[in-house]
Amino acid sequence: MYSIGDLSRQTGVKVPTIRYYEQMGLLEAAGRTEGNQRRYDAAHLDRLGFIKHARDLGFTLEAIRELIDLSGHPERPCTHADEIAARQLDIVRDKIARLQRLESELTRMVGTCHGDHVRDCYVIRSLANHEMCSTDH
Repeated sequence: MYSIGDLSRQTGVKVPTIRYYEQMGLLEAAGRTEGNQRRYDAAHLDRLGFIKHARDLGFTLEAIRELIDLSGHPERPCTHADEIAARQLDIVRDKIARLQRLESELTRMVGTCHGDHVRDCYVIRSLANHEMCSTDH
């Protein structure tokens, strides 16, 4: 049995977040001691590890809820889980593309700034005038 603090230390998930996951129904409510302290078992630890790993990969709570539901039915085909992961991959790829555009624009801004004074600073001028940017970021 684990206290909520033990669970937090072993998974790296903060105590308020564990409580939140319980409230959201992602983590089954823990049993209580006579002193009203939460007590978790190995299944809670495993589930919280699953949730944390999914969150680290950027999955939404709704997607995690769907994946948890699917994991409870091992006889089902994994097509839906693959679709959920593919959607997340598309989201990550979109973010990477956006970050690459930001990197390109910032590199250009920094490389263009040759002023010795703020009044001549290309960075300041381009931030004030979006038309000076070379891409739509």
